[in-house]
Amino acid sequence: MVSVGLHALVSRNHKGCDLTEQPTAWENQTNNQWVRKRTMGRKTSKKHAGVNADHTVESVSGGNADDNNRSHKDKKTTHVPQTSFLRKQIDPETAKYFAEIANAIEGTEIDPEERSVICGNALEETRGKEAELATDYIISHTLQTLLEGCSLDHLCSFLQSCAKNFSHIAADRSGSHVVETALKSLSFHLQDNENHSLIEHALKKICKAIVVNPVDIMCNCHGSHVLRSLLCLFKGVPLEEFHSTKSSVGLAERLNLKAPHAKDNVSLQSVQIFPSLLKKFVSEMLNAASEDISKLQMNQYSSLVLQTVLKLLAGNEQELLHLIRVLLGSSAGNANTGNLLEGITIRNILRLVEETAYSHLMEAILEFAPETLYNELLTKVFRKSLFRMSSHHCANFVVQALASHAKSQDHMDLIWEELGTKFRDLFEMGKSGVVVSVLAATQRLHSHEHECCQAIAAAVCTGDEFPKCIIPRILFLENFFSLRDKSNWSWPHGTKIHVVGSLILQSIFRLPSELIQVYVTSITSLEEHHVLEASKDPSGSRVIESFLNSNISGKQKRKLVAKLRGHFGELSVHPFGSFTVEKCFTASNLNLRETIVSEMLPLQPELSKSKQGPYLLRKLDIDGFARQPDQWKSRQASQQSALKEFYATFGPKETKSFEKESFLADTVSKSKPGKLKDIRKEIETTLASAKTSNTPFLAHQVSKKVRRSKDEKKRHRKDGESESKRKKIKV
Repeated sequence: MVSVGLHALVSRNHKGCDLTEQPTAWENQTNNQWVRKRTMGRKTSKKHAGVNADHTVESVSGGNADDNNRSHKDKKTTHVPQTSFLRKQIDPETAKYFAEIANAIEGTEIDPEERSVICGNALEETRGKEAELATDYIISHTLQTLLEGCSLDHLCSFLQSCAKNFSHIAADRSGSHVVETALKSLSFHLQDNENHSLIEHALKKICKAIVVNPVDIMCNCHGSHVLRSLLCLFKGVPLEEFHSTKSSVGLAERLNLKAPHAKDNVSLQSVQIFPSLLKKFVSEMLNAASEDISKLQMNQYSSLVLQTVLKLLAGNEQELLHLIRVLLGSSAGNANTGNLLEGITIRNILRLVEETAYSHLMEAILEFAPETLYNELLTKVFRKSLFRMSSHHCANFVVQALASHAKSQDHMDLIWEELGTKFRDLFEMGKSGVVVSVLAATQRLHSHEHECCQAIAAAVCTGDEFPKCIIPRILFLENFFSLRDKSNWSWPHGTKIHVVGSLILQSIFRLPSELIQVYVTSITSLEEHHVLEASKDPSGSRVIESFLNSNISGKQKRKLVAKLRGHFGELSVHPFGSFTVEKCFTASNLNLRETIVSEMLPLQPELSKSKQGPYLLRKLDIDGFARQPDQWKSRQASQQSALKEFYATFGPKETKSFEKESFLADTVSKSKPGKLKDIRKEIETTLASAKTSNTPFLAHQVSKKVRRSKDEKKRHRKDGESESKRKKIKV
């Protein structure tokens, strides 16, 4: 289609074109194929207009441990009516022109500079017709291609021309994709500081158009996403990264399974592309929507916009305080320190947190609120209502956020006072996410850790079965509490282990061993086939691994490992059990290690084809054991001796269990991770050299000393001979 004449297309004379000529059958077929190609990633069904299409209901406020889906259980969403907008019909000439442009530039090798000129000239043809063209389902795809290939001048010119009808374009299913493509293209030009003034001028014009009536675009499923992309552009945050944050990341941070995203917050605060424009736009948008705050609080799409604003303003305490007070419904203009919530109806907040959209918004507020405001929210608003909120399918997520973002031990005391004795009730109501969030908070703040472990154990197991039944019942938490007659409950074979139960046990096994002895007794009392079944489950294997990684004594760990004797081979080729085998090997003594490797030896071909197998073959040195078992044992013994020597020198003073235990069963978890990694690297390097020479590690070290002493003797002998010669010469 290059033969169509690209330059003729982009610089056409309206009078010289045959306006009545209809596209040929071939052109129609080509155009339809192009449309199908472009629409592979865009849904045509109206279903995509919901929250799921946004993929970000949990992305800003973080994930939660419960499986409750608020959007399905509570659909009370306030929709704000939009002002009517009548889209003009596109004339046949324009439609034909853009169809020819699409056929010419799609799938054709064109020089980048020439492509930029073509795209820019084609965009000039949209002048005055931006709204009609951007909201046309077919032509909107062509515009996206043009916006991706044009220069910055044409890009900014197009956006400024769209400003008049920006809200209508952004709220349209097709138009929203056009605007987001333009914003994404703008973000690529932010790397050059010389472009900032031109980009800022275009963004200011768009902002002025939005603040005239921000409620319409905030409450629209398409418009809210465009608005969030625009807000991210002000801060210089990559749009895809910000919108694609997984809920599992927030959940991992809440449960201390992943380090807090401090780096992300620092990067958000350090990047200052248009900071004043961001603050001014947010302020004017809130002022314009001041009479509709109650609508914004209840709407699921505006809630997402407000969550994004909260995250982008992280680190700006004054702006955050003002924004949060507005979102909470404060009527007071200024608040004195210690009285930040003056004028707010507490009963109204307690009612709103039971709504889907507002509960998400409150989670974000609690995450980014300064400590003074968090303290007032906890003590003045939510205190004495935590258990009631925990029983609600929406408000329980707010309680989880309260626990996850508690700032001090005093905050933890207040939360524990209300929820510490209610764990069994929470389990029975299916609100285990609240329990695991409280457990993670006690661990993070080092407050009520022991009491929390005792309360969880008492909630699942009492009487004669204590403590043997603790681990099985937590592993199958939902299954156990779903039965009326719990006294006859037994291990449900073939049932998947409960995810939250697994998370609870993983958190517990990170605590000091003296606090969790009943859990140690329970897990080491499991029957062999139960340990095997748990090791093959994605959630259960995590529990076994966390126990073997803990600071429990090596003797207790090996007691559990021994229960898998005879099954290490089948576990090593299992997608989840293979990770358990590695942890078992690390926690074992020499005899158990030999057993593990012996059982894996016949399965070398299968292991080499599995995902984790090649790593296990190298890590456990299966091939070395097959060729020279005695040398393999010698290397393992040398490794133990070397690690013992290193820990005696560099390990903590309280580590004195090496002579009693084997292979660092007690010492690995007590040492600092950073130092341990350095030690292991040095050991592995030395062991590698010893392995190539087929000599034990310590023998290798001794040979170095012997060689060094011989060299020194030779040097001294030579020095003595030369000295005697000098004396003879002098005489």
